[in-house]
Amino acid sequence: MIQYFLSPVKETVLEHLEQQPNHCLGNKIRIYSDEDNFPDLENVQLAILGVQEDRNSANNFGCGEGLHFIRKKLYELFPGNWQTEIADLGNVLKGNAVSDTYFAVSEIITYLLKNNIIPIIIGGGQDITYVNYRSYDKLEQTVNITAVDSRFDIGDIEDALTSQSYLSKIIMQEPNNLFNYSNVGYQTYFNSQEEIQLLENLFFDAYRLGNAKELESIEPAFRNADIVSIDIGAIRQSEAPANNNASANGFYGEEICAITRYAGISDKVSSFGIYEYNSKYDKNYQTASLISQMIWYFIEGVNFRVKDYPFSGKENYQKFTVLMENDDSLVFYKSNKSGRWWMEIKILSDNKYKRHALIPCTYKDYIDATNQNIPERWYKAMKKML
Repeated sequence: MIQYFLSPVKETVLEHLEQQPNHCLGNKIRIYSDEDNFPDLENVQLAILGVQEDRNSANNFGCGEGLHFIRKKLYELFPGNWQTEIADLGNVLKGNAVSDTYFAVSEIITYLLKNNIIPIIIGGGQDITYVNYRSYDKLEQTVNITAVDSRFDIGDIEDALTSQSYLSKIIMQEPNNLFNYSNVGYQTYFNSQEEIQLLENLFFDAYRLGNAKELESIEPAFRNADIVSIDIGAIRQSEAPANNNASANGFYGEEICAITRYAGISDKVSSFGIYEYNSKYDKNYQTASLISQMIWYFIEGVNFRVKDYPFSGKENYQKFTVLMENDDSLVFYKSNKSGRWWMEIKILSDNKYKRHALIPCTYKDYIDATNQNIPERWYKAMKKML
């Protein structure tokens, strides 16, 4: 069982929880503790998982420690009108080698995915995103990743796996189950022109920070994701100082919380991680407090999922067919439940990408099509399937 890979939540966190009101979130969570042993996961839909691994985090050693600060802040919050059952599984400790930690994390995530439990991963370097991605191998499906990050973290092909080279490993190593990668909030001066061109050549999606702040335009990137990975360094240093790679520019606190709600409300997102938190730089636990609120908004989003993807019934959608000048047509669907839009991609029934036959889009994409402009999302999706 997965509890053999895990250590209980610190006693200081539980003592802190005892001082909180009865209705606080911590008292609604099934917590792995020395006293209560490993929690029963029956009917659990969300599971918090700490990772105390920092050896492959570039220039941010120590990002696997201090997770109890995040838990204290999270437990203090009050839940919304939620129906989901939440468990806190404690932490994966450092193994003798980094590969030992990776193995433990992968086994836990695979177990949770197979039991329809969404892991909420905190701590460790963003190289854990690669481990998360590999955990989907046994599910035998293509995977979409959306990363909120100021950098692409491609690195060189020859580089060892680190938090700043994990993407090249995802792209290049077999089995290659990646269908789409989206970066939200990259800052051009942190990325070479060669890297930017590479993402363009691979027909991946990349949203510069300035464009990403138009939050409605990036919502489809989260609706289309299986894995959401957030580097805390994507948030400006004044808002989240607990990262040795923090930058003066980035998302504001309210913006990153809106983004995590987008991730939660997506019917497709099945794992969620916040990485690179380094408590030794955390002034007055400011970053721990923000991360706890990001997690709160993710949980809030999960509770407001409307399950309108994939189709729940044609009666719940409006279909729009746009005739193009080349006598072809683009088909759009609008959900009556949420008002969200999708585009249809025509693929062969035996195509391995059939789960991508519908891709999320915006109302603007539909308007562009009516003006005879093929939406970029449609074009990129088609290119990846050829």
